[in-house]
This record gives sequence, structure tokens and C-alpha cells, in this order.
Amino acid sequence: MRYWLGVVSADHVRRGVELGIAQIGHGQKSGLARMGAGDGLAYYSPRETLGGGGALKAFTAVGRIADDELWQADEGEFRPWRRRVEYQPVLVPVPLDLVRADLELTRAPNWGYQLRRGLLEVSRADFDRIAEACRTGV
Repeated sequence: MRYWLGVVSADHVRRGVELGIAQIGHGQKSGLARMGAGDGLAYYSPRETLGGGGALKAFTAVGRIADDELWQADEGEFRPWRRRVEYQPVLVPVPLDLVRADLELTRAPNWGYQLRRGLLEVSRADFDRIAEACRTGV
């Protein structure tokens, strides 16, 4: 079992939750291919919308990869890779500052640079803390 943090704008996360899917890195296959059934996936949204909107800096969704199927969707000229996800309800986006002191990820120097990759593996402890905060709001 592995645990992942995807860095995606909040509007794209909401669409993914509505569809019950994960799509990472503008539809690239490589990140999703590293995941397996049962893996945990949390989303961090630095902004409300891609390339715009206000800064959000919050965790916006948490779920589990539903199965081992990886498929390519057909949206006309855009053919993104996707996986099914079973999302848990999130009361409200959880501000990073609420849990920052509890996370192993944020203890590393220059930890924010890791977020630029768009997808990174995190510890089970970090995933569990993010999931708890998303479930309870604290």
C-alpha cells in the first residue's frame, strides 16, 4: 500500500470527485501508472483554478484507488489517462496551515519544491493526518 499527494487546482479536483476519477499531470499516464488498487490519494490545491483564481493552499479531497484499471478518456483532442477513485466526503477544504506542523513532508527544507512535481509519494502518517483533517475539519 502506498500513499500519494496530487497537486491539482481545486476546480479540477471537484470535477474529478464528481466523476469518481483521478487525473494527474494534465492527463499524463506515468503518475497514475505508479498507483495500485487500495493506494491512498489526497489532493493539495495551491489555487482555486488552474493558472488563476485566488491562492487556496488547502487539501481538497481524499480517497482510495478503486482498482488496477488505467484507461484513456476521449474528450475530443484531449485524451487524458484516468483511474477510478472512491472518495471520502470532505467537509471543507483543509488549509495547509492547520496541519503543517503535523506533517513529515513539511519538515524537510525546501519542501514546497516537491509539490512542483504534481504527484509525490507521502508517508502513511501524513496521509492519515490529511484524511483525518478532511473528514473532521480539524
